[in-house]
Amino acid sequence: LNVEEEVAEERLDDVLAGREDDGLVVRGELRPGGSGREWCDADVVRRLRQASLAAARREIAPVDAAALGRFLPRWHGIDRPDGTGGTEALRRALAPLVGLALPPAQWEGEVFPRRCADYGPARLDELAARGEVVWVGAGSGGVGGGRVALYFRDEAALLGPPPADPPPDGPVAAALREALERGACFWEDLVRAADAPREEVFGALWSLVWSGEVTNDMWLPLRAPRRLPALRTPAVGRRRRGPGRSAPSAVAGRWSLTAPIFAAAPTGTERTRALAELLVERHGVLTRPAVLAEGIPGGFAAMYPALRDLETLGACRRGYFIAGLGGAQFGALGAVERLRDGQDGGGPPAALLLGAADPAQPFGATVPWGATPSGRPPARVFGAHVVLLDGEPVLYLERGGRSALTFRPPEDRWTQPAFAALARHMRASGGRRRTLERIDGLPVAESPLAHALAEAGYEPDLRGVTLRG
Repeated sequence: LNVEEEVAEERLDDVLAGREDDGLVVRGELRPGGSGREWCDADVVRRLRQASLAAARREIAPVDAAALGRFLPRWHGIDRPDGTGGTEALRRALAPLVGLALPPAQWEGEVFPRRCADYGPARLDELAARGEVVWVGAGSGGVGGGRVALYFRDEAALLGPPPADPPPDGPVAAALREALERGACFWEDLVRAADAPREEVFGALWSLVWSGEVTNDMWLPLRAPRRLPALRTPAVGRRRRGPGRSAPSAVAGRWSLTAPIFAAAPTGTERTRALAELLVERHGVLTRPAVLAEGIPGGFAAMYPALRDLETLGACRRGYFIAGLGGAQFGALGAVERLRDGQDGGGPPAALLLGAADPAQPFGATVPWGATPSGRPPARVFGAHVVLLDGEPVLYLERGGRSALTFRPPEDRWTQPAFAALARHMRASGGRRRTLERIDGLPVAESPLAHALAEAGYEPDLRGVTLRG
């Protein structure tokens, strides 16, 4: 500031404080070795901050996709519980996954059990019954018969609802909306309010679920088959208890509208900032392909200003961390170091089997799958599995478990650890006998991998091979 020397110090402080309130100057110990209070033009501080960030970015060399394949399961805590169980472990596992739409069976069959050592259905039921966690329908299509997104109730409004099916119309859906606007309802209340056949009420109710308009205070309806069982007829000569009907699991609990959950909507900038923080937390290192795979409206361009602001605030780092995934990548604090710590693999190759559509599995979303000998591309769908060997995909088991695809020649030393991981999965899947019939489009008996399967404990049967023991 150009001021006269005779200006009193307190007057100068007042002027500087006013300019600080206007965002024109910054106060603090700004210079290396500085002591006491210092003032600097805000634009100068901003340029210095950008220069230091650019210097930090230049010091980091990018790693390959295999490093991401090793890093992301560790980042999600796959099969590495920290010793804390119960609902607290479930809360931590859910925190980076809120707002993500997955089939209900995938949440309970793949996602939570791999992140919580003692996971059981009662854990999720407890959080839902307390009102801490709420689920919202995100469309009826796809493998698994519909998807739902989970939220912590107190932050759902900040993140906003997931994309879903179009709202259903018709008199039954309208009657259900009108009834639910007056408050939460049980199934029989909705049947009376709609004054329509129960099958029509059932169909309209689940259409409202998949459009994201209606939810339930229990998870139980999502576990049940999506059909209304035949009503039980009361025995002759016995006193009828209630109306003589028992509500099936698919309509159990109290139904309510989701609109109040998302009513306190923030500004668009606040929501984008919150979503950017969540995505960085979920992926560890957020890239353009990862944002596109999430289906974020507006794509990476819409998220970039918020991500850049997070970098300026020191909440994440920008750089070229993973080769081939675009120049602008944003890493969570601590994530870049953990990504680079595992870049060389080291030791014997470790095989890890994951659900092909698990958020901790980057291939087919953030990173391309790679070629298969059959030329048939794998699908990132619930029910399929992939074996990662030292962070790279080597074996893909299709949904249903009868067919597999490989990514490396048979002579490579991947078969023993990969088939051993597959065998552990098949044994852990219960008493159901699984038969592998084809590999890379060929019958197992004609595959060059038949010998490796026999060494891993598989034995031939009429259709292919099954696992001994």
